[in-house]
Amino acid sequence: MLRPGLILAGVIVVLDQALKLAMLDLLEWGARAIVVTPFFNLVLVWNRGVSFGMLDTLGAGVPWLLGGIALAVVVGLIVWLSRTDQWLPALGLGLVIGGALGNVIDRVRYGAVVDFLDFHVAGYHWPAFNLADAAICVGAVALLADGLLAPRRQYT
Repeated sequence: MLRPGLILAGVIVVLDQALKLAMLDLLEWGARAIVVTPFFNLVLVWNRGVSFGMLDTLGAGVPWLLGGIALAVVVGLIVWLSRTDQWLPALGLGLVIGGALGNVIDRVRYGAVVDFLDFHVAGYHWPAFNLADAAICVGAVALLADGLLAPRRQYT
């Protein structure tokens, strides 16, 4: 399942980077937000920290530190992917790997992750996120579902 998982990761990286470039082009003209629906906007947010902007005030070295940690995690996930023969964990791992790499590319390129999806209800906004973040979340859910629902397997 290594090949399908890595192909999925590659697709996520390409789509994530293409969407981010498109959003940077669309939103760089100073638009504060583009209202798409009553509950969804496109915004440009530079996330220099981790989830929900945590650690974003710790200095210029943080993107490199976070990128390095993410790359180390990706290496471990690729090892895990190489050892699975089941489609659900391969799908989950491919999504998480692709999402992590998409955000690492941003950290190296811009010093921050480009977030642009803004969902809100009754004035309450979920923190802005991107396709890479969504892939990581969906991948984590797939891995959790596999761990909880699949019969016990031995990994070698």
